[in-house]
Amino acid sequence: MKKKIILLTLFLISSLNIYTSCNKKDSSHKIDPLSAAASMTKEDIQKSKEEEIANLPENTFIVEGDDAMQFNIHELKAKAGKPITLTLKHVGKASVKDMGHNIVIIKPGTNFNDFANRAAKDAADDYIPKNNPSIVAHTKLLGGGGQDTITFTINEKGTYEYLCTFPAHSATMRGKLIVE
Repeated sequence: MKKKIILLTLFLISSLNIYTSCNKKDSSHKIDPLSAAASMTKEDIQKSKEEEIANLPENTFIVEGDDAMQFNIHELKAKAGKPITLTLKHVGKASVKDMGHNIVIIKPGTNFNDFANRAAKDAADDYIPKNNPSIVAHTKLLGGGGQDTITFTINEKGTYEYLCTFPAHSATMRGKLIVE
């Protein structure tokens, strides 16, 4: 993700340099893209991420999971009856067998702890119980640097929980999808 932000920043700065040099006779005030990218603070990067999320189309979400067993977003709001596009990015470095992450969305009324405990025992199916009627949608199990995007529709309004079903992750990697 950091590489994408730095590359986007470099592209934007380069575009600004080209525009500036084309519209001014004196182009001696150019900004060095590498210096600008290197001077980005953690706050600048966080602000860039927040702007990216704020500018996503309706019912489109990006959730990041890290090596500290955390999702960066714990509440999503979507419109009922419209496609929902959800991207999970594993921003950590650990392998899928050591620190795999997924997102599984479960129906309202599902016993969260029972579901998580059963799923955590299903290693053969990447911790996604097959043919479980409680599952609304799920991403693939990802290792560090991995990404998966799914699209699904929920017609019924309500609060749907989501979790990572890798063993022991559901205690901290969980959230709510509120469908209005």
